[in-house]
Amino acid sequence: MPSSIIEGVGLSTAQGIEQNRPPMRRCKLFPLLFIGLFLSGCFKVGPDYKRPPVAVSEAWLDASDQRVKVEATQFRNWWRVFNDPVLDRLIDRAYKENLSLRIAGVRVLEARAQLGIAVGQLFPQTQQVSGSLQYNRPSEQSGQVVSLESVSRFPSTSSPSVSYWQSQIGLGANWEIDFWGKFRRAVESGNASWLASIANYDNALVSLTAGAANSYIQIRTLEKRIAIARENVETQKESLKIAEARYQYGTASQLDVDQAKTVLYNTEASIPPLEAQLRQAKDALSVLLGLPPSHLADELAGSSDIPVSPTQVIVGIPADLLRRRPDIRNAELQAAAQCAQIGVAKADLYPAFSLTGSFGVLSTDIGKVSLSDMFKWSSRNIQAGPTLQWNILNYGQITNNVRVQDARFQELLMTYQNAVLTAQQEVEDNLIAFLKAQDQAGSLAQSAKAARGALDLAIQQYREGIVDFTTVLVAQQSLLSVQDNLATTLGNIGNNLVGVYKALGGGWEIREGEDLVPSEIKEEMAKRTNWGKLLAPASYNPLPPEEPKSLIRLPDW
Repeated sequence: MPSSIIEGVGLSTAQGIEQNRPPMRRCKLFPLLFIGLFLSGCFKVGPDYKRPPVAVSEAWLDASDQRVKVEATQFRNWWRVFNDPVLDRLIDRAYKENLSLRIAGVRVLEARAQLGIAVGQLFPQTQQVSGSLQYNRPSEQSGQVVSLESVSRFPSTSSPSVSYWQSQIGLGANWEIDFWGKFRRAVESGNASWLASIANYDNALVSLTAGAANSYIQIRTLEKRIAIARENVETQKESLKIAEARYQYGTASQLDVDQAKTVLYNTEASIPPLEAQLRQAKDALSVLLGLPPSHLADELAGSSDIPVSPTQVIVGIPADLLRRRPDIRNAELQAAAQCAQIGVAKADLYPAFSLTGSFGVLSTDIGKVSLSDMFKWSSRNIQAGPTLQWNILNYGQITNNVRVQDARFQELLMTYQNAVLTAQQEVEDNLIAFLKAQDQAGSLAQSAKAARGALDLAIQQYREGIVDFTTVLVAQQSLLSVQDNLATTLGNIGNNLVGVYKALGGGWEIREGEDLVPSEIKEEMAKRTNWGKLLAPASYNPLPPEEPKSLIRLPDW
């Protein structure tokens, strides 16, 4: 059979099908579309998030102490209570240059993009434009040629192969209707996760400001301890000279000289470990400032005294922690995000309704048809209608997935409750440590003054031969120990006060009105990827405890 005849048979058959097809009633598609839009807002399976009850004290245990002031206040720049310009400068630089904080900021952008993916699921999930140009040559043994011959009116004594070109362009879409709220729950989860990433950034900022302050106080404390040790070395050298002079004149024994050397060398031996700790503290501070390990000579230029802490500390009521502490907000938002995942999993227990449709044009070069006929209206190919999918044989697997999501939610609820308890413990621990360190410092200051006087008197009496060198030895060791303890305690007072403000969740407020990601990082990211409006600054403020439903909010973009 000639190929042209076979092509003609194929064309006439297709035309017959087209002629027998009833005319499409386009108006039927619109009710389907309307019903899909209506039903997509009907139901949402799964629980709605509600803030669980938490155990919060009515007042701090040391609220009756006169040094504790319980009043509403802001802790935006709590480090300024030390009145130390160097500390202010260091925290400002750490906020601008710390890499860990920048990582937390970029993770906020990542969470916003993930939320965009979830929002996109509310619209047709599959939207494809396809096109192809194919050359087809069926096998002579496939039976396709024989089938064509069977409907031909022309005899044939052979089974020639058929080859032809085919071109098509089409548009297809599939929209799973959000009948059970699966995708809306996913948006809720993504939105809570986005807010949790911002709370995580705030928590990183709280830790950064406290870490920079602690490192600075440690550096100044170590510098003071090294200075005290060196001062005692000089004093002990003078005592050694006295012992050697008396030994030369025969008024003292070699034992006095050896004891003087023992004390001197022990004091000198205490300095290298302190210097090593000082270097390590500077290295740690350098990393917080976004610098390689360095001596920080320029950054630390200024007063070298241990930052002086105020005698009073201002705290709010314990319930304020629910609003102020970013880690508590983060814990609650993670629980809210997981709560929505229960609904996402539970929706799989029910049938999924979808609207599918495709429109395209197709043509071949068989017979009188040519590839250029593809753009004729008669070349159209339309498919549209609703579909249903129900995984009824996977109920056990889906049910267990719902249980998994619910168990995770319960874990996060208890994690949130535990975070509230831990936060109160941290405030109480640092508060009592701050108050008792002040009491300790007062006693040590008096002890250091007395130890200095005792050493001066012991040296003078030793010169005069009234007491032996053991008295001088004991006085020297006592003075060094008391002075070192006093310096350490003064540093502890500052560190404990930092701990109080960190436990209260202070410091993250400095990012208000500022972008979470530096402009140079955004510019670098924008060169690689089209971020659109997602690189715009994200506005977010903590929500008051009495508005738990407002935890789920859409971002401003």
